[in-house]
Amino acid sequence: MNATDLRDKTPDQLRDELASLKKEAFNLRFQQATGQLENTARMRSVRRDAARVKTILNEKAATAASEE
Repeated sequence: MNATDLRDKTPDQLRDELASLKKEAFNLRFQQATGQLENTARMRSVRRDAARVKTILNEKAATAASEE
């Protein structure tokens, strides 16, 4: 997931994306706890994608606040 792709999305779409990433992170943590997780690197990429989405949401909020 690229930041440029995320910047093209609306804030509502970004919030939906963040919710799905959080659900995936929860499921991955659950799989790790039960010993079923095969791709451990996916946890890191999901965490970073969620941080990327949050950063862009904050950027959009800051630009909207400065325009008013």
